[in-house]
Amino acid sequence: MVKNKKTVVLGANAKPEKYAYKAINMLVAKGHSVIAIGQNAGEVAGVTIKTKAIPLKNIDTFTLYLNPVRQRDYYNYIIEAKPARVIFNPGTENPEFYQLLELNNIKVEVACSLVLLATDQY
Repeated sequence: MVKNKKTVVLGANAKPEKYAYKAINMLVAKGHSVIAIGQNAGEVAGVTIKTKAIPLKNIDTFTLYLNPVRQRDYYNYIIEAKPARVIFNPGTENPEFYQLLELNNIKVEVACSLVLLATDQY
């Protein structure tokens, strides 16, 4: 079993065709603690999707499923949570945010969470 990496899925979605939905399922299946934050309430793999930012502690990873414009609302939230890393999934690439994260000693990973999980590189 891999080490449990407490992960926030930002841009969570309860629609099965969405990548955020697939990521939550795979994270749970692999034994990671998941906090899901999205625009609409719902539930995926037993994880309730929160529609507001909640206080966070001991976060290892944020995995983003929000476009760069929508990410701006979360810059401070993510930086204040002090995660070990932020994964920018395809379509979420954001050089402006990379710089802010790196200035705060937060690792930037431009990758696909689904691929990292499937290949045991998460």
